[in-house]
Amino acid sequence: MTRHDHRNGLDQVAQHIPTPEGSWQEILELLAEYGFDGMAQAMQMLFNEAMKLERSAVLDAQPYERTPRRRGYANGFKPKTIQTRVGELELAVPQARDVPFYPSALERGQRSERALKLAVAEMYLQGVSTRKVTAVVEELCGFDVTSMQVSRAVRQLDEELTKWRNRPLGEIPYLLLDARYEKVRVGGAVISCALLIAAGVTPDGQRTILGVSVSLSEAEVHWREFLASLQSRGLCGVQMVTSDDHAGLKEALAARLHGVAWQRCQFHLAENLLDHVPNSLSQQDASAELRSVFDAPDRSEADRLLGRMVDKYAASAPKLATWLEANVPEGLTVFTLPIKLRRRLRTNNLLERLNREIKRRTRVATLFPNEDSLLRLATAVLMETDEEWQTEKRYLPMKTM
Repeated sequence: MTRHDHRNGLDQVAQHIPTPEGSWQEILELLAEYGFDGMAQAMQMLFNEAMKLERSAVLDAQPYERTPRRRGYANGFKPKTIQTRVGELELAVPQARDVPFYPSALERGQRSERALKLAVAEMYLQGVSTRKVTAVVEELCGFDVTSMQVSRAVRQLDEELTKWRNRPLGEIPYLLLDARYEKVRVGGAVISCALLIAAGVTPDGQRTILGVSVSLSEAEVHWREFLASLQSRGLCGVQMVTSDDHAGLKEALAARLHGVAWQRCQFHLAENLLDHVPNSLSQQDASAELRSVFDAPDRSEADRLLGRMVDKYAASAPKLATWLEANVPEGLTVFTLPIKLRRRLRTNNLLERLNREIKRRTRVATLFPNEDSLLRLATAVLMETDEEWQTEKRYLPMKTM
């Protein structure tokens, strides 16, 4: 939908929505009694009414209206505070379900706000002076900021990111875990720190990012502490975990999620296979055979194909046959799930894509001055991604299972 079409739709809906006489009367009374001093509150009310009107235009339906034209559903409101020339506005931003929506009046403010926060995050990474950050923000946002505003943005950014990392969790049937490494200066030395990331799928099929942590390594103690922090925030109902084959992670899962099914990432298994195929054999043929195992219609057929593969290589490549027999079954746990859920839960590709997005932001830094700076930027990227996920269609058809 173009902006012109969107505006026309908004005008058409406005013709059919009763004018909120009480709201307009209250606005007029505010302006009449307080003049410019009442402008902020008046603008706040106008904004809220305009945003509700715009949501109705996007949904193509009035509140509570039953119509075949409806393209989605109202989903409550989210509080948001914005700074304007008339003062601070406390807004109730309308939310929508099953259709992308964000009020056009706030789009510019949202971009400016993100640009400011990203500029502040960049300051942490590069040690840029407040004066230079101010210049960057002016270039990105198109408005002047003071050093005091930048300092306030720093505090607000940390508060917002910390609040998001510590938000309550709930039932997460499917949990995905992975880690990536970044160079960080710790105690005067430069080391590779592990960025531990957890994502999951909710009972209604929505994907969500659950948490992130920076640790010195992927040792069992660090993964165990990370999982414990997720559980302390309410993580429960985990039915299966998908991850790579890392000794520390497997030990932590045994300690914190004992008895929960574990799915070894098939993508990494396929990569590990190549390390065990001798030069005398075709890697391409072996990879194709393993893919046929993973793509089998059910577990019994997967076991049959795996057995045939083991028997084939028992004489010509006994070490490969032994590896296949010991490792590939760990990648077949997903066959216990309905077929419509398997493809997206048999690998860690969801987190691999997240890692690439984080890398796109962190590669310009090359070296982080401390662990907090890495955690800050990674959290900002993940939080932004998680917000986008909340407005997308279901990741898995859970309700139809």
